[in-house]
Amino acid sequence: MVPRHVSVLIVGAGFSGIGAAIRLTKSGRTDYLIIERADDLGGTWRDNTYPGVACDVQSQLYSFSFALSAQWPRIYPGQREIQEYLRRTAERFGILGRMVFGCALTSARWDNTRRLWRITTTRGVYTAKVLVTAFGGLSEPREPDISGMEQFEGEVFHTARWNHGVDLEGKRVAVIGTGASAVQLIPRIAQRAAHLDVFQRTPPWIMPRADRAYSPREQFAFRHIPGWQRLLRAAMYCRRELNTAAFCYAPRILQLVSQQSTRHLFRQIADPGLRAQLTPNDVMGCKRVLLSDDYYPTFNRENVSLVTDRIARIRPGGVVTDQDRLHAVDVIVLATGFRATDSPAADLITGADGRTLGSLWRAAGQQAYKGTSVAGFPNLFTLIGPNTGVGTTSMIFMIESQLNYLIDALRAMDRHSLAAVEVRGQVQDRFNSSLQRRMTRTVWATGCSSWYLDANGRNTTIWPNFGFVFRAITRHFDLHAYRTYA
Repeated sequence: MVPRHVSVLIVGAGFSGIGAAIRLTKSGRTDYLIIERADDLGGTWRDNTYPGVACDVQSQLYSFSFALSAQWPRIYPGQREIQEYLRRTAERFGILGRMVFGCALTSARWDNTRRLWRITTTRGVYTAKVLVTAFGGLSEPREPDISGMEQFEGEVFHTARWNHGVDLEGKRVAVIGTGASAVQLIPRIAQRAAHLDVFQRTPPWIMPRADRAYSPREQFAFRHIPGWQRLLRAAMYCRRELNTAAFCYAPRILQLVSQQSTRHLFRQIADPGLRAQLTPNDVMGCKRVLLSDDYYPTFNRENVSLVTDRIARIRPGGVVTDQDRLHAVDVIVLATGFRATDSPAADLITGADGRTLGSLWRAAGQQAYKGTSVAGFPNLFTLIGPNTGVGTTSMIFMIESQLNYLIDALRAMDRHSLAAVEVRGQVQDRFNSSLQRRMTRTVWATGCSSWYLDANGRNTTIWPNFGFVFRAITRHFDLHAYRTYA
């Protein structure tokens, strides 16, 4: 069978993949496809359907600048609202017809002779001049390595693969983990379960969420006052960038901010012993700061227990902690995060020298040039690539910055009649050396262990500077940093 050829093939139909397709369309490029392994668009907002799932960035900022919506019902959007927004946006820009669903990538190999990518999928073979990976940083659930998990007689599932067929009403439930997903779902589970055990390794810093519905007056302003939404969006962005100053340049400022979190804890938890267990012992911001108004009060319920002992193993009837204590449960919920620094998808991509992206990153650490190009992988652009994550501003801002770079790269290739571009290895090395030096002055280098760090202890996830700095360095494609092939 003859492979289908497209100029640009995008892998993934989440925010970044949809954004890439829209920007390609807006720039006059129509010879592209999006392949998506699932049966619907949405990425992480399609997959995560656990109780209470919502975004911790305001809806006005967690949306494309070229597709603002006046239909957000709340300050912080829920999963359903975000999924609906993505579908409306895809329909508005007419890109749904360019998506191939149920089409999982099985391999992508660069052909040095023909200067193109050969992509094998579960629905056939494609070739493409340019390959854009839009996997998302939070797409592969991380399963904990706990002895005896396979022996458990009840139900076990990850928050990102929520089993809606399991009724938690009247059940004894264990939640392993206290990260962002856990903080959202634990208050919901507690309302239904007969008993809930929350297994905490380290307590997170939690700030008030202060979520609310938009008033009719505000919604009227979004629809009828020109520029009002953009003004509100800009104000939100600026406020978040002020937080970046503390995270990236003056971590000591966070000691003052942490007092607000401590007051939040004291207001909601009266028991001094429980309060001590819920008090973080690392520097605020070193791990992800969470937002919640109902997480702490959940531990005041009689049917909820906070377990801080280390998990030793799993038995058929429950979770065993140190001192051989059995916590009998019927259901185990894994709120253990994602494989942010070792995505298995990287093993599916083979570069010019025959090495896979996964093997390269395992050997040298996950790195790229401006989070977007990787030496040895011509015509590959990684959206939400290494060190593009953010701890303060909106991820959509970072995605749009990368899309500026991608579109300008395609223009440069057309302008100079280039078959391929590949970032120079020494350019990538200098960029990442500078980035890691900058990282040492940030709050993420204050000594805690987090999912931002790879197996070698390097932070290959977070962008250690202001968002507008990343926007500036990705505004134009710097062709001189690349090897070119005619």
